[in-house]
Amino acid sequence: MNVIISPEIKEKNNDIKLGIIHYRNIEVSEAPQMLKGRLRLFQESIYFDLQDRTITSFEGIKEWRCIFKEFGTDPSKYRPSIEALFRRIQKQTYLPTINSAVDLNNFFSLQYEVPLGIYDKSCLNGDISLRLGNEDESYLAINGREVSLYNKLVLADEQGPFGSPYVDSNRAPVSEQTSEALQIIFLKPSLSTESSLKLTESLSTMFTQIHGGEASYSLIN
Repeated sequence: MNVIISPEIKEKNNDIKLGIIHYRNIEVSEAPQMLKGRLRLFQESIYFDLQDRTITSFEGIKEWRCIFKEFGTDPSKYRPSIEALFRRIQKQTYLPTINSAVDLNNFFSLQYEVPLGIYDKSCLNGDISLRLGNEDESYLAINGREVSLYNKLVLADEQGPFGSPYVDSNRAPVSEQTSEALQIIFLKPSLSTESSLKLTESLSTMFTQIHGGEASYSLIN
């Protein structure tokens, strides 16, 4: 399975980078208490930070709002997923625990201020591209809403779009039955190639410490 950034994306913004991690033989379960506790404490820390800071002052959120604008998506109407998480926390609507993989993915997203997606690889087919959604494309999102993908950044395989830095579809969620997963990090464009690769490696190590298995990673730019 190859992952590419389409030419139409690179023409508008050549700094967009994706961290790609492929996990095999992992064991997903209810999140361990340690992870639940860290996720809750981190959200509380962000809540108190937001008493003195605006959401758009966080660098990762600021950069991804700019990217959405570049591609014709109004970030005040269609927010990057990381901004949506911060806004939930601002209202003290803390994230519910889902499972060890999703909870850790959310923790990484909050910690590094970037959108992240994690997908059950058995639900994906063929090569994957980051591209712009077509006028007739939509999907049922994990929030239960039908989402138009026109002019939005999407991840698509041979079946069509399944993910986005806006909101993922409900086609390939990771569950406790997942043994092989694909994690995609929508890195800050300002982050250097070297730092981006180190960050991707670090996330893969932390994930396998909890879930076992093996991880291979790469950087796509």
